[in-house]
Amino acid sequence: MIDDELIERLCAVDGVVAVALGGSRSRGDHRPDSDWDLGLYYRGPLDVAGLRAVAASIADDAVELTAPGGWGPWVNGGGWLRVDGVAVDWIYRDLDRVRDVWSDCRAGRYTVEVQAGHPLGFYSHTYAGEVALGRLLGDPTGELAALRAQVLAYPPALARALVDGSWEAGFLLDAAAKGMAAGDAGYVAGCLFRAIGVIVHTLHGRDRRWLVNEKGMIASAGRLPGAPADFAARAQALLGAVGRTPPELARTLAQARRLVIDALG
Repeated sequence: MIDDELIERLCAVDGVVAVALGGSRSRGDHRPDSDWDLGLYYRGPLDVAGLRAVAASIADDAVELTAPGGWGPWVNGGGWLRVDGVAVDWIYRDLDRVRDVWSDCRAGRYTVEVQAGHPLGFYSHTYAGEVALGRLLGDPTGELAALRAQVLAYPPALARALVDGSWEAGFLLDAAAKGMAAGDAGYVAGCLFRAIGVIVHTLHGRDRRWLVNEKGMIASAGRLPGAPADFAARAQALLGAVGRTPPELARTLAQARRLVIDALG
């Protein structure tokens, strides 16, 4: 399905610099039904027609690959394939942009951007985390390997920036209280999800561990040395039963405030 011949063919496509395995399969926490995520790192014009030819030769069905930018500004394109009945996602990454983001990380800068498929928002330092946590499959020039050697060391300035950004969690719970009185469960739920996401990123930054996706983020935070022992269970319980009436929402927010204090101090 994903063999040396396929990787060589992908690396031979004009524009492709390297190929890496990402997602849960690279980290080793995948399920039997988990997708295979291939990051196609490219520079300059990308020969999408060449990639389509490779995809057509291995996919079970017809597949459409986007041009760069086809999926949005950050997860900026690729295609969803089925190969031998298994889901294999090809995901583009502009290598020069990844390098720029890495420079930002070292300087303690990150942004949170709107991106389809990312309800919490796309945290820019995801790009660096993907390189650190991914597994190189094809890297003819050695450029991605050299970058990976750098990003394995989590930047202290980024850790400080994420910790400094933790104030947003309390701010969001204050905002949620305004919707609580009106029984606006949807608004409260949205604020709560974002607040827990902020806590999760803060915990990862504080422990200098890369986090690259909302999927599994709470469980990941719960495994961190610096997290409360019951963090994951409490966070999931809050999101699973936000409530509908003002008294129910008030209880949820009170529990959320205790979780913020316990997690962040």
